[in-house]
Amino acid sequence: MKDLKKPQSKEKKIALGFTLGVHVVAITGLLFLGMSQPVEPPKQIKMVLVKPEDLLPPEPLEQTDSVETASEKVAQQVQQTAEPSVEPAPVIPVATPTPVTPVKPEPNLAAQQAKAAAEKEKLVEANKLKAQADAANKAKADAAEKAKADTTAKAKTDANKAKADAANKAKADAAAKAKTDAANKAKADAAVKAKTDAVNKAKADAAEKAKADTTAKAKTDANKAKADAANKAKADAAAKVKTDAANKAKADAAAKAKTDAANKAKADAAAKAKTDAANKAKADAAAKAKTDAANKAKADAAEKAKADAANKAKADAAEKAKTDAANKAKADAAAKAQAAEDAKASAAKQAAEEAATKKAESKKIASTAKRDFENKVRRAWDIPSGSSGQKATARVTLSDSGAVQSVIVNSSDPDMKASVEAAVRAAAPYPMPSDPDARREARTFTSSFTAK
Repeated sequence: MKDLKKPQSKEKKIALGFTLGVHVVAITGLLFLGMSQPVEPPKQIKMVLVKPEDLLPPEPLEQTDSVETASEKVAQQVQQTAEPSVEPAPVIPVATPTPVTPVKPEPNLAAQQAKAAAEKEKLVEANKLKAQADAANKAKADAAEKAKADTTAKAKTDANKAKADAANKAKADAAAKAKTDAANKAKADAAVKAKTDAVNKAKADAAEKAKADTTAKAKTDANKAKADAANKAKADAAAKVKTDAANKAKADAAAKAKTDAANKAKADAAAKAKTDAANKAKADAAAKAKTDAANKAKADAAEKAKADAANKAKADAAEKAKTDAANKAKADAAAKAQAAEDAKASAAKQAAEEAATKKAESKKIASTAKRDFENKVRRAWDIPSGSSGQKATARVTLSDSGAVQSVIVNSSDPDMKASVEAAVRAAAPYPMPSDPDARREARTFTSSFTAK
């Protein structure tokens, strides 16, 4: 039994080392992706305007075989944008499972077959894990190759587009330059976002692989425990067969000795044969009864041992099932709590975005209402005569219904001041926005007036 336990400890160490190695490789890959340099944004194209009078006088044209257009000359002076370098995705190596050292075979043929089957199953499982890892690496390499090809094609397309834009830019104005700057910024933001998405995807893949490794280890431990229980049952059965054979040999030897003694007694005393035969018959009957009782006691003990072993195996299986169910319930509860937390964070983010959008919309509505209020006051304003060039500033506070609550007019000319205040009050009531936030924002506005 001690020899059977030694390989189990060694297999656990091998499995633990394999799991730690995979995790170290995954963390190294994530650190490599996080520390890599971002893609350098395309360089800006500069344009130089030259006055006609600064140009040199034209030289006589020489006859050439080909005609070069002005757009081609401009295109030659445009700086070619550098193609962004694409770093290939790191290939995460997978440690090859260390072959298990076979245990020294036992004399028992059944135990040898069980060990061979267990080793074969472990080898199949290791090959399966290696095949899965190779498939994952190949998929990552294919994805990296495709991303590199897409980036190269996009860089060539961008270079051709930049060349055409440079030719058109020689004829464009400052508005075209502002538009080109905005496009370059959008490209840089897209490159940063693509890199962030790649890092997040690598982290998610590493977490998924760690989870799969944990599940595979739990399955391997369960199969090993099952094989150990089968081996123990076979060993117990073999021990019982050996004990029964020894008991039978002892009984046969005792019976033979008694028969030899009876034959010797018959040869020594023929006269005493009848008495001895009677005594022998009684002795044989007593010995047989004793032997039968002993055999029955041994059979009962063996049956009880077998029943106890079966009950223990059932109890162990029930305890393991209970433990597995408890672990699964804990994992499900943790996953549910994480999902609830993510949903709560998403709802809070969405609420904040909606609030910001509503606030911006309210400000926009209030700004439009204030502009309408100013136009209404200007239409009602009666400019006093002789006040040309005079200026006034009015700060107006309205109620929720649009009535004027207060008017503060600043002006050096009394007539100008009185006319502006009268226009503000004459234009009331003002149409207030229906939205509460916009209405609250539009209750106060300031306007400047200049007499012409």
